[in-house]
Amino acid sequence: MAKEIKLPKLSEDADEGTVAEVMIQEGDTIEEDESVIAVESDKATVEVPSEAAGTVGEVKVSEGDTIKTGDVIAVLEEEGQSGNGEDNEEKEEKAGQDEESEEEQEEEKDQQGEQEDEEQESEKSDEDLGEENSDEEEEKSGDEEAAKEKNEKQEEDKSGEKEKQDEKSKEVEEEAEETEEETESSGSEGVHAAPGAKRLARESGLNLEDIAGTGPDGLVTGDDVKEAAGKAVGKKAAAPSLELPDFSQWGSVERQSLSEIRKVTARQTQGSWQTVPHVTQFDEADVSGIEEYIGQHQGEVEEQGGKLTITAVLTKVIANALHRFPKFNASIDMEAEEVILKKYVHIGIAVNTDEGLLVPIVRDVDQKSIIELATEITGLAEKARNKDLSGEDMEGGNFIISNLGGIGGTQFTPVIFYPQVAILGASEMTTRPVYQKETESFQPVVTLPLSLSYDHRLIDGAEGVRFLRYVRNALEDPYKALLGA
Repeated sequence: MAKEIKLPKLSEDADEGTVAEVMIQEGDTIEEDESVIAVESDKATVEVPSEAAGTVGEVKVSEGDTIKTGDVIAVLEEEGQSGNGEDNEEKEEKAGQDEESEEEQEEEKDQQGEQEDEEQESEKSDEDLGEENSDEEEEKSGDEEAAKEKNEKQEEDKSGEKEKQDEKSKEVEEEAEETEEETESSGSEGVHAAPGAKRLARESGLNLEDIAGTGPDGLVTGDDVKEAAGKAVGKKAAAPSLELPDFSQWGSVERQSLSEIRKVTARQTQGSWQTVPHVTQFDEADVSGIEEYIGQHQGEVEEQGGKLTITAVLTKVIANALHRFPKFNASIDMEAEEVILKKYVHIGIAVNTDEGLLVPIVRDVDQKSIIELATEITGLAEKARNKDLSGEDMEGGNFIISNLGGIGGTQFTPVIFYPQVAILGASEMTTRPVYQKETESFQPVVTLPLSLSYDHRLIDGAEGVRFLRYVRNALEDPYKALLGA
């Protein structure tokens, strides 16, 4: 019996992806658990194994296709079938030839019948020539032929209409089955929702069960989700649709498809920027002492497989700051008019990869030492660059640190990752002369530029300044920075 290889669920919140590579072709003999395709989702690229062993009869996907959970990737042939499908092709070709032969024979019979009818009518016409009713008989014969042709044409029309109706009914059934499968995989049992609506609800942190559908049979549409998200912030979250000009009128252009990671990043940053009123606070910290600490303990961390960086130190400092300023470790529910204060400390570390920005989460930062954090951050960054992150690795963060110091720059305004309420950016460290009151002279100091963006609906400017000043003071005093390590 033929066996279908279907796409399994890629991760907890990933129901679809793009085919990055097809590893099999028709006629191949494969083993169970052998990889058949590579799929790129918004999290990473994963290889999909075969559910059974056998000979590949048909490959249903190509590179670049977007496929969903449950879609058929390939079909393994029944036992006794040819691996390359030649037997089926020969049978189909032979059947086609038999049909053509039968059609030709039918046409020949029809032509012979028409000729015989014409000869008989000619003979009859000659015999009855001169008789009074000859004209009437010829007219009657003509009427019968016309009626016969009309009936045949009506039968053909009916047959054509029936075929069209059957095709249309089949398409409707397929669409209904596809919608049903997609609805079942949405994660909300009993909710009838379009695929786009599921994606928007997931990205906006909304529950589909709380959204009233306005589509056919109560279907929750993308507009319904946008409407619900808009109510949560006091306005519609949908962006205005701006039409692009035809750039080719000014010169040569090239279009390239966005990667899955870039698509998700674009949607997330646009939604956050539209939803959250951003305020960004800037400051600089003297990290000369931290730099000395890093140099002294780098070897110890490397022995455990990690790398001690300013990011690891910042992670620990931010964990302490979140305990001291709980509003920064919260989310705001505008519909319920409530603040959700989180008692756990999970911090995301922005990682630049070839495919785009990924943010793995370091959990329970407040319960780990600097060395543990440095080792874990190194491992997560490596997984991100190798596309080995799972969905769980990127979920549940409260706050994000984005360090661009390794690339350069002086200051920037990081975008908050909704539904979080704050994010810290760090730029390139520089050494410059700073006037010291104690010695009444200029001394070389290593400074770290800091940029704190926060949600002005929940956090006022004075609180933003206090939070960032706490981070600065902790970095300038190594003992405070390492508190709890």
